[in-house]
Formats: sequence, C-alpha cells, structure tokens
Amino acid sequence: MTLDQLDDDIVDLARAYNRTSPVEVYRRAKELLDVAQSLLERTQVPRQRTRGYLAAGQSAALLSAICFDLGSLPSAVSLSRTAALYGQVIEHGPLQAYAHGALAFLAYWGGRPSEAVRLVHTAQSFGGLGDTARTRLSVIEGRAYGHLGDKAASERAVRRALEQNSGTRDELHDDVGGEFGFPDDRVAMSNATTYLLLRNSEGAETAAHSALHLLGSKPEDQRPLLVSSQASVDLARARLLRGELDGAQEALEPVFQVPTEWRGAGTLERLAAVRSSLCHPTFADAAEASTLGERIEEYSAAATAHKLGATTPLAIES
Repeated sequence: MTLDQLDDDIVDLARAYNRTSPVEVYRRAKELLDVAQSLLERTQVPRQRTRGYLAAGQSAALLSAICFDLGSLPSAVSLSRTAALYGQVIEHGPLQAYAHGALAFLAYWGGRPSEAVRLVHTAQSFGGLGDTARTRLSVIEGRAYGHLGDKAASERAVRRALEQNSGTRDELHDDVGGEFGFPDDRVAMSNATTYLLLRNSEGAETAAHSALHLLGSKPEDQRPLLVSSQASVDLARARLLRGELDGAQEALEPVFQVPTEWRGAGTLERLAAVRSSLCHPTFADAAEASTLGERIEEYSAAATAHKLGATTPLAIES
C-alpha cells in the first residue's frame, strides 16, 4: 500500500509540476525521493525493490528538473545521474533515456555541447521508447548541435522531432506524462531557441508564435508559466535579431508580469541574452532600449532562482 501511494504521489506531482510553485515542487519531490529511498532500505522482495527503484528514479528526475528551474545546475546534474543509475539497476529504458536526455540538456547549459550530443545519442539507444520520448530527445539533440554551430545536423534533428508519429507509447513519458511528457507547445518553444542559436530569426519567431498559440488554446490554469515565459522571451529575441525594438518590448510585457517564484533559470538566461542584444550599436541611441534593459535587470535580480545562489554559470544562449 505504501508503494501504491508513492506511485500515485509521483504521478500527481509530475502532472501538477507546471501548475505548482517551483519551491513547493522542490519540497514535495525531495520528500518523495526520501520516502522511496527509505522503502528500498526496508525490503528485499525483488518486485518491491524494482518498484522502489523506479519510484526513486522518477522522484530524482523530478527533483533534478526543479533544481534546474531554481538555478542550481550542479544539484540538477547530480540528481539526473542518480535517476540514470536507478534506471540502470532495473533496466528501465524510458527512465534511463529521460535521465540521459536531462544530462544532455544540462551539459549544453553548462557549456559542453559535444558532451550533450554524446549523451543524447546514448539516451536514444535505450529500448522501449515511445514517440514522446524520441521527440524530446530529438529536440535536445537539435539544441546541442545548435550550440556547436552545426546547422545541418541541428535542422535534421528539429525535423525528426516534428515527424515522430509511429503511435508508440511508453509508461513514463506518456502514461505518467506531465513533466515527463513533451507536448507540442514545449517542442515549439524549444525549437525556437534552437533557431535562435542558428541566427534564424524567421524560424525562431514562427516557432515561438506556435508555442504561444498552443499555450493560449489551453485553459488559463493549465498554461505552464515556465514554458510560456521562455517562448515570449524567444519571440522578443527573434525580433531583436531584426532590429525590431518595439516588437521585442511587446513580446516581453507578459514576462514582466510573472511572479518572482516562477522566474526560472531558463527564462533568466534568455533574458540575459536579450539584455546583451540591447547593448548592440543598433540600439545605442534608443532610450527605450536603455529602459528595457533596466527592467530586465530589476526583474532578474528579484527572481527566486537567483536568490537561491547558483554559483555555476549557465550556458549563454545567444
């Protein structure tokens, strides 16, 4: 019964991830990991241990994701490695793929895109993966190649991400879903960032618009602020690539309304790229650029992610 309750709690948290305060997600995920690890110490029954390892791996994966959102890259890496290890012990392909995909994501955010490519290829080699898992991995692969400046490989990966339609599913990415899932809006948002790395403003704007349109079609209480904020900032960045300061300001207005606890690391790093772009000679004489830059600095300084004191710089996505 304890294992059943643990499984239910993990599913609930994964599905409520984007509608729950990041600090609360951190607290709950940490509790679930502690419970799962405690259960593993208390049983030697093989079937129960298999379930315990799976629960511990899923909890560690959720905790890793929220540590990244809260600005702690080293903790996120450590926890993804823990999730990967638990998945290896029970030979659970989807969990290993998710964890290695997360490690690939964290590698390019840590400035190691070649390692990210290697990790995502390892993730793609695990068995039992459905379309959602393969879509997520192709998106991560595309971004990793984008950081390397390999335009052809990056665009191939983006296309693969959009073409996964075999109808296959797996128990983690599809049946549990939530934070383990990868819906179309998140695909579009992530691809917008990849296009920005390739300096493709048109592709980035189209993908960001698509993400925001898909998010806007959802009920308001089901729109993930972390995803919508990142898509809005990428839309602003795409417009700045074309020198459209007014359009960038318009795109950022919804972001400035986001409460401090929802200002995740992904949004802050994208805003740092916007701040850098505003220093371009194109905007040297624009008072609006100076004002917008100051708003970004104030917004970022108040963010919970920065208050937690991450000391390792994240990748500069510019």
